[in-house]
Amino acid sequence: MRISGGTQTLTVPVADVDLFAADFYATGDPHPVWAEMRARHPLHRQELPDGRTFLSVTRYRDACRVLGDHRGFTSERGSLLQQLGHGDRAAGLMLVSTDPPRHTELRAPLNRVLSAKAVRDLEPDVVRAVRRILRPVLDHTEWDLADCVAQLPMAVAGTLMGIPETDWAQLTQWTAMAAAPEDPGLCVRHPAATLAIAHHGLFDYFARHQRDDRCQRPDDLVGYLTSMLAGGRRLTPEEVVYNCYSLLLGANATTPHAVTGTILALIEHPAQSVAAPEALTGLVEEGLRWTSPANSFLRYARQDVELSGGLVREGEAVAVWVGSANRDEDVFVDPYRFDITRADNRHIAFGFGPHYCLGAPLARMTLTVFFAELFRAFDRIELNGPVTHLASNFIAGITQLPVLTRRRTASSREFAA
Repeated sequence: MRISGGTQTLTVPVADVDLFAADFYATGDPHPVWAEMRARHPLHRQELPDGRTFLSVTRYRDACRVLGDHRGFTSERGSLLQQLGHGDRAAGLMLVSTDPPRHTELRAPLNRVLSAKAVRDLEPDVVRAVRRILRPVLDHTEWDLADCVAQLPMAVAGTLMGIPETDWAQLTQWTAMAAAPEDPGLCVRHPAATLAIAHHGLFDYFARHQRDDRCQRPDDLVGYLTSMLAGGRRLTPEEVVYNCYSLLLGANATTPHAVTGTILALIEHPAQSVAAPEALTGLVEEGLRWTSPANSFLRYARQDVELSGGLVREGEAVAVWVGSANRDEDVFVDPYRFDITRADNRHIAFGFGPHYCLGAPLARMTLTVFFAELFRAFDRIELNGPVTHLASNFIAGITQLPVLTRRRTASSREFAA
């Protein structure tokens, strides 16, 4: 998704913009549209050609209300726009498709193994994974950062979940297809076919994997899922499969795009300095706000709810545009300025409320390590060609980011195998 300064003038009415179309986020720029919506159409209704409708909220306060109020809005009828009107087979089984109290029962034991304290011990493994990913490009001056960093989340999540390395590439491909089935680089014949292929591959893989003896190991995440208690009982095999899928999709679909979007922002804002070690924390948080890789979430109203701009009727679908909420002028000072020293950065890139991203501590640590190692390896990173953006109304991402780099002479020993 292109990230503009937000000052462009709309050449068409908001009513004529198709927020559902995946191509819009690959070739268009939603930020002027969202700015207009926040100002004048905070509760915007769109009807698709097939008769399906959804409301859009773009203001920060409304986004937090919809995402945080599980009594007013449910996640069990589909949490992604591509599920609009189709329901969710994983409702009540998968963490992201479950409301409290079952959501709380599922989340509590997973919080224990994915908390900030728990993942701190994984940092040496993440450092090794990042150096391994960067090692092949160290001697190149021209390479594609998007292609390189696509391997990052699988190298971390795959190790954590106990998935054999020989399977990482295929699982990365399937999760990318599931997240963006309409993207030309991922689509196989038709978006519906692409989604079916990805889901079949992932569900079948985890169904077979949990039957393998390796999954009886309590020290990996898949083994933990098969043995943990949620609400006083173990998960069914179906619940294990769905939650393995959800955890892997959450990691693979977002982390690479947070990296590429943040590096592109640094290239476009050369005055931002990451020389000081403490600057990395600011870089990660501003990068998450700026990129908002999980661009939208879907909820359905359980009852009539008042939001800015009007009334949401019971049963209506509501799309929350995270990329817009993270540019809300009422919350963020000068929101279209990329500023790694931003003091009050209350972004909702990881969501808000009960469904706040379970993997946020691991994602933050992974991003911090990656940026630290990238800057340790290279003292110059420049854009080296056109940027290609992902076609998806769910993930704001970059599929090609050609860069020109200069290697630091002292990096050889640190990155040695």
